[in-house]
Amino acid sequence: MNIFTPLPDSLRWYQPAAWISTWFGSGLLPKIPGTWGTLAALPFGWLIHTHYGSEGLLVATAFIFALGWWSTVGYIAADGRGDPGMVVVDEVAGIWLTLAFVSLNFEGYLAAFFLFRFFDMLKPWPIRTIERSVPGALGVMVDDIAAAVVAIVVYSLIVTYTPLLQG
Repeated sequence: MNIFTPLPDSLRWYQPAAWISTWFGSGLLPKIPGTWGTLAALPFGWLIHTHYGSEGLLVATAFIFALGWWSTVGYIAADGRGDPGMVVVDEVAGIWLTLAFVSLNFEGYLAAFFLFRFFDMLKPWPIRTIERSVPGALGVMVDDIAAAVVAIVVYSLIVTYTPLLQG
């Protein structure tokens, strides 16, 4: 029994666009690929954050955004759909951006995960507007950046106005 969603016929595992866009295959897991991709990005984000600080994580986010845009162009060309659920490199960029602005501890990372996933799935204004107005691979990537920005704002408000997550 194969639990993984298959790659499009014209895309192979030896092609970097396949493993980058699906974040090493995590986007091919069933039911909730965006959540799997976000979870798979956390250890990498933590390592970068721990060793290079928030600035290093912001640089890594910019790099993965560019690489993700490129790989998503390839995946969409092979798949033929505008925003295939298996493409989760956008979640990687989004969660890393969120992590750069939270406390480097379990509580901060837990809050970042839940806030980012909440806004990425719910897509309130302006996230949904951005998703609908920016076509192609850039649109796939940029709506997750918007979800990250909203998550960062909400996290900052929580930390500023409540004793929760202060640390």
